[in-house]
Amino acid sequence: MHVTVAGKQVETGEALKTHVRDGLTAIARKYFDQAVEAHVTFHRDGKNRVGSPFGCDINFKAGRDLFMRAEGHGQDAHRAFEQAAEHVAKRLRRYRRRVNEHARSLAHSRTSTEPATHYVIEATNDEPETETLVETVAEGQGDAPAHGAIIAEQPTDIARLSVSEAVMRLDLGHLPVLLFRNSGSGTLAVVYRRDDGHFGWIDMPMQAA
Repeated sequence: MHVTVAGKQVETGEALKTHVRDGLTAIARKYFDQAVEAHVTFHRDGKNRVGSPFGCDINFKAGRDLFMRAEGHGQDAHRAFEQAAEHVAKRLRRYRRRVNEHARSLAHSRTSTEPATHYVIEATNDEPETETLVETVAEGQGDAPAHGAIIAEQPTDIARLSVSEAVMRLDLGHLPVLLFRNSGSGTLAVVYRRDDGHFGWIDMPMQAA
């Protein structure tokens, strides 16, 4: 397992790095059987949490297509990591019985993808609360909307998934929205995280020839 540890205004000595690597390696061995890598970042908590001035973010990657994110807070860096690591363990424990099925579906989706382009669009002055707008456009599906100047562009893939697989990938990756090709209907579809904690699903109708 490959683990990188970084700090923003936080000292990350060898003892802390060893603690992080050992902790995440133990979690991975217990709950997951695929190649795993993790990026751990410690920082001073800008939210000024009482008694929890340190924050820890863990970005966890299992295989090519499975991502998850967890965060923790504490009185020191060690306690912040312990909380974030426990969130990782709980989520892997929650999905452990479904991970093998999901991994098999990922193997299928690798050969069942279609090319698309991922754009990052500069926010305009009438959108003060939005730093960037992110748009993914399938090839042949039209151009990105003219909200502002395109400041980044990169190729991506749209996977063919069932709705349950899409929701799992959205939840594990802690994503706000996921575009996919519905393996049941063949249409483009979107799953997203609602403000009430539930998930929404939009299935786009097939266009007439």
